[in-house]
Amino acid sequence: MDVTVVAAVARYELSINARNRWTVVFAVVFGVLVTTIASVGILAEGFTGLQGFTRTSASLLNLVLYIVPLVALVMGTLSFTGDRGSTELLFAQPVTRTEVMLGKTAGLFLAISGSMLAGFVTAGAVIAIGGGAEGLPAYAALVGLALGLALVFLGVAVLVSTASGRKAKAFGVSLFLWFFFVLFYDLLVVGIGTFLRGQAANTFLFLSLFGNPVDLVRVASLITLDNVTIFGAAGAALLRFLGGPAASLLLLIAALFLWAGLPLVAAARALRKQDL
Repeated sequence: MDVTVVAAVARYELSINARNRWTVVFAVVFGVLVTTIASVGILAEGFTGLQGFTRTSASLLNLVLYIVPLVALVMGTLSFTGDRGSTELLFAQPVTRTEVMLGKTAGLFLAISGSMLAGFVTAGAVIAIGGGAEGLPAYAALVGLALGLALVFLGVAVLVSTASGRKAKAFGVSLFLWFFFVLFYDLLVVGIGTFLRGQAANTFLFLSLFGNPVDLVRVASLITLDNVTIFGAAGAALLRFLGGPAASLLLLIAALFLWAGLPLVAAARALRKQDL
């Protein structure tokens, strides 16, 4: 694989998405939301120092878990099923399909990351001015986990778009996956868990955590915020199995990296078999 080719495709994709109205809309909406949450938290509650960053991070967590996967899925599907002419032109060049796929994914991830970072940095400045810089590491950890979640669902979007072929089908599958992972998965786990008892229930809850990247980010964020009271059953089971937050956090990050890589590997294999 030629890294220079991947970088060239990434720059091309980034330049396209930087002018894309959906990227601009996401940047503006996300920035306004996170800055509003930070401002309201400072003004209404009057918290300072550690509490300002920690409480704002906890409030932003739900926003991240709902919006970031949806945006990554939609923008990824748009990019890989949108302008078929330009995509086919890229694949017609003397480069491999994997290089094109990785370059487009990297460029799109940079565009999404830039939009998110603009909002996070603005909100962070508001918090620092209003309440000091204590608690900044936990806030930075939330930003990193949000970027990881975006990469995971961007990879899922690439796989869905490659496997589906048609735009309508790809969008339908992507929206279903957002609904499943963000809204339905935990209800399904709780429902199955009610039929289990004792060690079997704890084992099931522990393993179920790794089947959903949204839950991985949720529990990892709560660990960094040192909020053990609202981990939920899966998070509590994880801490019991591993004996502490440090080992749990490392395992969650490793699982998130795995979630980010596997869809791209599957998409590359599917792409090599297609007749473009």
